[in-house]
Amino acid sequence: QVQLVESGGGLVQAGGSLRLSCAASGRTVSNSIMGWFRQAPGKEREFVASMGWKTDYADSVKGRFTISRDNPWNTVYLQMNSLQPEDTAVYYCAAVALRGLAYRPSAQDEYDYWGQGTQVTVSS
Repeated sequence: QVQLVESGGGLVQAGGSLRLSCAASGRTVSNSIMGWFRQAPGKEREFVASMGWKTDYADSVKGRFTISRDNPWNTVYLQMNSLQPEDTAVYYCAAVALRGLAYRPSAQDEYDYWGQGTQVTVSS
């Protein structure tokens, strides 16, 4: 059974940083495309970043967020710098099997496994 457990959310002031973690079990992150999504109140869940053969980022976070993974610990991270109030959301980790180089999923329904989410609140 695949489990993804996010941690690291919290309250931070604008301009601050947080690092989210996603610990995986039942599936190795090195054989998966790992993604981060977020959902703000009243909005749809949106793609933030993914890491498979390559990394991808939403335009809104490019240059501020970095996705990485630690294979021995089977964990994926999302380093978030220069946080802004509009980054406030519940952040979710997701996973899908690694496929060919051309497969770079950014839609929710392309991912098979999801964590419960962690709240990130950025105050102005």
